[in-house]
Amino acid sequence: MFNTRGWIALGLLSAFAVPAMAQSFRVQCPTSTVTHPGANNNSEPAYVGPTYTGTNGYGTTPAHVNGAIKCQQISGGDGYATMGDGTQTYLFSFGPLSGLADIASGQPGSLPPSQFNTPNDPKANLLQPGDPATSVAPVTAQSVPPLTSAQMSQLAGFYNGAVGLDYDVANTVSIYDISETGNTVTVVTNSPLDLNLQVGATVVIAGGTDLPAGYKGNATVTAVNVPNAFFPPSFAFRYTAGTSALAEVTESPTATASFPKAIDGHVDPRQIMDVGVMNGNLPAPLMAIDEDDEFFLTLTNVGMIMRPDLFEQHTVHFHGYPNASAFYDGVPDASVAINIAASFTYYYLAPDAGTYFWHCHITPPEHLQMGMVGQIYVRPRQNRVPVGTSLYTARTAQNGDLRTACVSATDILCSNPLPAVNTGVNRAASGNYAYNDGDGSTYYDVEYPIQMHGFDPNFHFVGMTFNPEGFADMKDKYFLLNGRSYPDTVTSGPLQTQSADGVYHFSQPLATIVDIPVGQRALLRISDLNVSEYHTLASLGVPMQVIGYNAKLLRDQAGNNLYYTTNSITLGGGESLDVILDTCLTRATPADPSSSCTTAIPVGTYYLYTPNLDHLSNDAENFGGQMTEVRVH
Repeated sequence: MFNTRGWIALGLLSAFAVPAMAQSFRVQCPTSTVTHPGANNNSEPAYVGPTYTGTNGYGTTPAHVNGAIKCQQISGGDGYATMGDGTQTYLFSFGPLSGLADIASGQPGSLPPSQFNTPNDPKANLLQPGDPATSVAPVTAQSVPPLTSAQMSQLAGFYNGAVGLDYDVANTVSIYDISETGNTVTVVTNSPLDLNLQVGATVVIAGGTDLPAGYKGNATVTAVNVPNAFFPPSFAFRYTAGTSALAEVTESPTATASFPKAIDGHVDPRQIMDVGVMNGNLPAPLMAIDEDDEFFLTLTNVGMIMRPDLFEQHTVHFHGYPNASAFYDGVPDASVAINIAASFTYYYLAPDAGTYFWHCHITPPEHLQMGMVGQIYVRPRQNRVPVGTSLYTARTAQNGDLRTACVSATDILCSNPLPAVNTGVNRAASGNYAYNDGDGSTYYDVEYPIQMHGFDPNFHFVGMTFNPEGFADMKDKYFLLNGRSYPDTVTSGPLQTQSADGVYHFSQPLATIVDIPVGQRALLRISDLNVSEYHTLASLGVPMQVIGYNAKLLRDQAGNNLYYTTNSITLGGGESLDVILDTCLTRATPADPSSSCTTAIPVGTYYLYTPNLDHLSNDAENFGGQMTEVRVH
């Protein structure tokens, strides 16, 4: 078998030990925001109207809560890949630091707060170097996400939240004076309130035998910035005690005020280093969010263990993705870059539906060629339309939202207008849609991300040996789909290799098996992540209907669908296509792709491959490359 496999090593971890105090690996995944108030922001509500109805900026309270909150954490570092001829090739890479079980099963790693903010108990040994491969290795069948119930039972209990997330009890201050008038207790601390207290917050008052028991326990703050006889007002706060006439205590050696333990983004850096160092994915971890979501993405730079002479910064740039602020665009000229031993959380308000890709924007030709590329896709509001409701009516309602209105008569840049004809199609009882089409034409039953990529082993080898890379001589010799060459593209489950420390690690979690029940439709989200090559994919026996290009629905200003059917597509670096493979030839209701199939293509195995013959090889080996199977069953 000639394949392209990755292996990840942690054997040199001790050589990369960094004092915990020198690291700032915090994450951010709020359970509520201004746009998503309340505690339950884990599910996707149906779209009923604009989030804000005013015209003068954001109000303090949204008119409607749309979308949810999603969070993800990734590491930026390095790793190794073992190529088809046995060559070990050096990588710069992104790896997963949240959603490990999901990513190992071929799913996106974007999680709602309830899953992301699950504390990781280090004492339970939930994570080990090499995870998730060491713990989910029994999961070997992954032909179609989601996994079967038997496979999911093997993943049950495996930690899926943010790696190293732990309770933070560090915000503790010593108490200088504590006194009571009636039942009102005034606490004066020895320093300004690092607790960042607010009225209504809970603090824990504790101390030794010199502190009366009536003071101790959980207290609800009733006032902050309290004038006192000892220090400035910013040193003091008040609360109400259940016991009166308590004695004043001054200069206690043991009395403290602290927040109760809480999940607030504090992480254990050792856990992150164990899992993140040399644990990169090729391609980078998959991301998926829904329109109207607020997405918090934390990038943690764990350093370059194989190149200790490099102090590489990293960023995340969503290619072609309309950010609300350049600060989160990932281009270091206009935003920020993340240093080694630090984290930064990007914020995105999910925009138009479609397929995008993302990459590191530090010396892009180098870092992209070295492997720091991945895919993100945005699911449309139309998926949340109640079953049986008119899609045309739902799409019309979106024109009342200033953020997403698309009316050709007033907007010459409108790329997703109402369809020219109301087909009368309602929201199907199953399946989803690729875009807010209003006519059901982008309906699909199953979806598969396909990331086309090329690899120049010489460029990587030169980088590993501390020599200057030859950018002008860059030429890909390995050609990949989701980080693998055929036949590994149709190998179920994450690919893993035993590393120098004797532990198995995975780096290519996503197979490219396109599995379609007969009569159904599959959405292929195709991205070209390449630096120097155009890539072509051809389909034999199953027509390809192209419905979207670069995250835009193919529709003219008059509302006419410009979809086209072909047997091959060609993309350059940074481009994406949304393609439907339909295994049904005729349907009961031709205008409704979700209707029952009356004539289907034969059951069997078809092929999706590149007709560029030099892309059907692994360097000198006349085998492998960009090919996978479409299995109709």
